[in-house]
Amino acid sequence: MRVSSGSSFFSKFCSSALRTKPLSNSSDVVRINSGEGLIRRLGPFDLILLGIGASIGAGIFVVTGTVARDAGPGVTISFVLAGASCVLNALCYAELASRFPAVVGGAYLYTYTAFNELTAFLVFTQMMLDYHIGAASIARSLASYVINILELFPLFKNNIPNWVGHGSKEIFGFISINLLAPVLLVLLTLILCRGVGESSLVNTIMTTTKIVIVLVVIIVGAFEVDGSNWSPFAPNGFKSMLTGATVVFFAYVGFDAVANSAEESKRPQRDLPIGIIGSLLVCIALYISVCLVITGMVPYKFLGDDAPLAEAFKSKGLHFVSVLISVGAVAGLTTTLLVGLYVQSRLYLGLGRDGLLPKIFARVHPTRHTPIQSQIWVGFIACVLAGLLNVHLLSHVLSVGSLAGYSVVAACVITLCWKDNIGSQVSATFIPHRLEGIICITVIACCGFTAGILFRYVVSPFAYIFLALPIAIAILAAAALRFRQEQMDPPGFSCPWVPMVPALCIFVNIFLFAQLHYEAWVRFIVLSIVAIGVYAFYGQHHATPTGECEVVTYHKAPEEEAI
Repeated sequence: MRVSSGSSFFSKFCSSALRTKPLSNSSDVVRINSGEGLIRRLGPFDLILLGIGASIGAGIFVVTGTVARDAGPGVTISFVLAGASCVLNALCYAELASRFPAVVGGAYLYTYTAFNELTAFLVFTQMMLDYHIGAASIARSLASYVINILELFPLFKNNIPNWVGHGSKEIFGFISINLLAPVLLVLLTLILCRGVGESSLVNTIMTTTKIVIVLVVIIVGAFEVDGSNWSPFAPNGFKSMLTGATVVFFAYVGFDAVANSAEESKRPQRDLPIGIIGSLLVCIALYISVCLVITGMVPYKFLGDDAPLAEAFKSKGLHFVSVLISVGAVAGLTTTLLVGLYVQSRLYLGLGRDGLLPKIFARVHPTRHTPIQSQIWVGFIACVLAGLLNVHLLSHVLSVGSLAGYSVVAACVITLCWKDNIGSQVSATFIPHRLEGIICITVIACCGFTAGILFRYVVSPFAYIFLALPIAIAILAAAALRFRQEQMDPPGFSCPWVPMVPALCIFVNIFLFAQLHYEAWVRFIVLSIVAIGVYAFYGQHHATPTGECEVVTYHKAPEEEAI
């Protein structure tokens, strides 16, 4: 009897885990059955600022200099390589954002349709943990910068206890009280609960302030550049620049926030690709410009660890610029935190609608048109983490979820070209065809990880010859995908050179995955096991992938009219 019961549970689990979300051809609108949907207020300019706000924080004033200490002026090439990699990922996001329903979900929704329910839930949990820890870490950094600005005034200098904004001494190695970080989180949560119009206005003001300050820093610094400081350009060779690229890659992470604003975009098929790619190109230009300025002002060997850009300007007697940098850091961290909280609430909203999380997360305020319950929950989690824990200790386990999510998004672009998932019937020959394709994608991912491990741990230059083997195998797997690729003309934006570009995305992302701290790998495995357990005992029993729930039915996004 127990064997039969266990077999039945496993059979139901497998059946549920392999479910996909069908997308209806019956209508060209998104219908909210309850009448409580998000409101479309975001145009292309708002989306570009949203992406910039999510990507550029205080890091533009810090990471550029810290990486330059190892890569020298070649840090510029590091940012070019990382930017090029992110552009490839952005192309995949842009196609899916314009092709899929204009509703919340992002990478989770794409995975649910292209692969299955369990994989989509795993993508959500991995990315969400990154968001939660990242938001708490940013809140503590923002609190610290606010205190630094206050201490510029004699009244506050050396009179503010550490536990107010910088964090108290650690208790048991990880508990550190910070009073200001939760206060800032509550204020931003209240703004987000007011509605997308108010939060978009705050993001626009703060992002514009941040961009203006960065431009002032670049222009003022350009007059202090000494070209001799750019020689030698790559003092530690190409490997240092490539290693730097693996570090600064995460400085661009944030364009996926635009994809999660689909349901609040005025014209999603046109505007989402513009927002995703446009924001990324602006970020690349700003980062490269700052790199050229900081390495031209001061020899790379003399760059500081904590505030290299500010110290570079102080060395030139430009103390007012260092104050501007602090203000820019506050503006940058504020927008990054605001957008991060916004994205998290929309992801919870999507899973609540699909039943994978309790229905309370699916509720949208009838007049504010914002998921207040989800927003409060996200703010509460961030307040607890930021107020009580030194989450900076967890920074080395971040980004693993983002890299995994980006890789799956790239794989979605490939798999959706094998058949038209929208309203199509699965033929008898499609299953082995699909299995062969998934094997090729898995081979590419494994080759990327192997190449990353070899690059990370191999010391002898001769041993780098072995790198050619996984690269060659990945090329063959990508070629196999290309030969079986069906010609399709998806609506809206189309990623070029499919499946080669998505395959390259997967390879590069997993290569970077291999560069992360081993504890990040452990976190990835442990969280996946926990997520599978949550899905097995809750998600599979409450999920409604066919759109039969009372909250929302998914349909294709409306076609854009010719302009």
